[in-house]
Amino acid sequence: MTHEPPQNGPTRLQQRFGPRTATVRGDHKSSGFGRLVVVVYAVFSLSAGVRSIYQISTGFGAAPLPYLLSAFAATVYGVATVALARPGPRWHRLATAAVAVELLGVLGVGLLSVLAPELFPEASVWSHFGRDYGYVPLVLPVVGLAWLRRSRPGRAPA
Repeated sequence: MTHEPPQNGPTRLQQRFGPRTATVRGDHKSSGFGRLVVVVYAVFSLSAGVRSIYQISTGFGAAPLPYLLSAFAATVYGVATVALARPGPRWHRLATAAVAVELLGVLGVGLLSVLAPELFPEASVWSHFGRDYGYVPLVLPVVGLAWLRRSRPGRAPA
């Protein structure tokens, strides 16, 4: 049994379901490696959100600052997730702003939790530079900003 190359006409599948239409996106921040970045942000949004809801509902009085910071982190991760997944220059700017806020938050809260540990009787997502999350919160915004720079609108994909 030999395999013959397809002829120039439409294939059976194309005859049955129509020709293939390629979707061309204006930006490439949520394709390829960008999809992995979006998934990691979504996981962090979910995990930080669940953590903060549990902490706030079960013991808010014990450590209000870290619990509120975890809720803020979850919000930032959520905004970044949506903005990274959407095409267009406005979404790109919003994603860049959210990821920059995340980086400033991780650095600020991380430094504050080291210099003034009495403010953090319980850990937040960003305390000690994300130690409880394997320092991923410290690395993720750097990767996110690098990806956003590489995939900014109007730039050809690499």
